[in-house]
Amino acid sequence: MADHKFRPEFEVLSAADVPRRRYWSDTDKIRIVEESFLGHRQVAATARRHGVSRSLLTIWRRQYRDGELGDETPPSFISLAVSPMAPAAVPATAQETPRDTPDVQLEIVLRNGRRLLVPSSVAPEVLARLLPALEGR
Repeated sequence: MADHKFRPEFEVLSAADVPRRRYWSDTDKIRIVEESFLGHRQVAATARRHGVSRSLLTIWRRQYRDGELGDETPPSFISLAVSPMAPAAVPATAQETPRDTPDVQLEIVLRNGRRLLVPSSVAPEVLARLLPALEGR
């Protein structure tokens, strides 16, 4: 005789059955991101190779470009030209540069990747107040 009672079958899933979310250290993220920059159209292939979704790798790449990935910034170098003769000492009361010297622009690249173009006549005190605000400190 057939059993006419409805008995739904269900399965109980526990948290132990589901794999935990993976944790990627900043050094691993940076290594994977730099690998994705090596060739043309390498984002999807790199993501597959490391078992990461393409969208997550894209987020890591953006963070890498913006300087948000990793606590330490690698040392960077700037080009610097040194004149053979040191300029004469300017008295502390003189706030402006002499009129006969041309005003050149200085490019300052901040740790977060932003670039700041300032005239060479800008006062160091102004830069000391401006740079921390632009770096987000």
